Amino acid sequence: MILTELKAQLLSLTPAEKAEIIQLLSQNLANAWQGINKTPGVMGGDACIRETRIPVWLLVSYRRSGMNEAKILDNYPTLTAADLANAWTYAEAYPDEIEAAIQKHEEA
Repeated sequence: MILTELKAQLLSLTPAEKAEIIQLLSQNLANAWQGINKTPGVMGGDACIRETRIPVWLLVSYRRSGMNEAKILDNYPTLTAADLANAWTYAEAYPDEIEAAIQKHEEA
């Protein structure tokens, strides 16, 4: 299907159908962060650093507790400074998600 055909089909949708498409696209884009993956069944679907099981919320929690980036990188030798930068950017974009994950794991 080419883009012009898709545009015509999208414009013919009802407002409710358009809202559903927007929600689907938003969810898809939320999973497209560079260096961050959200995989169902892996770490409860939490946002993790690429190809690891290290969740963003955990790194943010370490940072809040006073651990500096050098110490985090020492503790996780597979991580890079770019991974941390991606984690901080993701956390800034989704603060409610990160806060909820931290709270959930503190209660556990």
